[in-house]
Amino acid sequence: MDTLLKFPRYAKVFIILIGFYVLIMMLSIAQDILVPLIFSVMIAVLLHPVVNFFVRIRINRVVAIILTLVLTFIITAALAALIFRQLGRFTESWPLLVDKFELLLTDTARWISRYFDLSRWKVNKWIIDAKEEMLSMSNAEVGQTLYALGNGIVTLLLIPVYVFLLLYYNKLLIEFIRRVFGNSNQNRISKIISETKTVIQRYLTGLVIEAIIVAILNITVLLVLGIEYAILLGIIGALLNVIPYIGGVIAVALPMAIALATKSTPMYAFYVLALYYIIQIIDNNIIVPLIVTSKVKINALFSIIVVFAGNALWGASGMFLSIPILAIVKLICDHIDSLKPWGFLLGDTMPSLINIEPILKKIKKNKV
Repeated sequence: MDTLLKFPRYAKVFIILIGFYVLIMMLSIAQDILVPLIFSVMIAVLLHPVVNFFVRIRINRVVAIILTLVLTFIITAALAALIFRQLGRFTESWPLLVDKFELLLTDTARWISRYFDLSRWKVNKWIIDAKEEMLSMSNAEVGQTLYALGNGIVTLLLIPVYVFLLLYYNKLLIEFIRRVFGNSNQNRISKIISETKTVIQRYLTGLVIEAIIVAILNITVLLVLGIEYAILLGIIGALLNVIPYIGGVIAVALPMAIALATKSTPMYAFYVLALYYIIQIIDNNIIVPLIVTSKVKINALFSIIVVFAGNALWGASGMFLSIPILAIVKLICDHIDSLKPWGFLLGDTMPSLINIEPILKKIKKNKV
């Protein structure tokens, strides 16, 4: 008679860790395949209601998908053209900005050497090295930039193809998922699929609207303060704001650095910091609760962890994809009994503390 092979607890933990390591390695190796595919799935889910709208007004489904993709391409191309135009101006002014940064660093070095009794020669050498590094940045990284640009172009060409096929074979893919899990789980699978689509659609739609509003607020603030490259910095700040917690810090650091380099007084950098802080308050307390609504709430601890993990695994793409993927994982955990504790751990619902005073009184009374 066959007997079940039992492993000690430490062996089970070791096997789980090995499996987790193999999974991470597979995700890293398959990055060039998975990242465009995941982006395509999210975009397809976002565009699915638009395709359905065109189908409802009696447009052929294939034509509806192509029309939706063309409209999306026009909007994206217009935004990209605006960013690249502003980026071209910024690139032309880069050497001038480096010189202004050098003057700022020189003045700062004088103040530091005067008040902290440091060697002036060492501080000046550090400034010279920093300037050479900033000037050589545009030349030394040309090869890497071209390589990354080539990969980006290939990805951009793949995504529309993936999105078209995902939208076209939408019903086939959903039916496949239902058949995989059998007839006994049809209601649960249908509910998970429906809620997953709702989460992705609400999250991405809200994110786009939030980015537009934050970009308008950023550009308005920078134009009022007279900061150069206001449009470019405002748009970049809005895009970085999509990354939870970390993006906002980088988004405010860029215009503060430009303000320090281009303005006669450092007070403008503090003005930028103060006004961006007000924008963050408006974003976190008004825009996000009203617009970026979602049934799935992730607590701040795991949000930060997955953002860093996504960056380590897939770079910038991983940072953008980390929160939606974690939201989907939590949604699945919430619908599977054995995984519900993990879904609870990922959520932001704080358990109520148990009042132990009546219990202690009862124990004391029994002793008496």
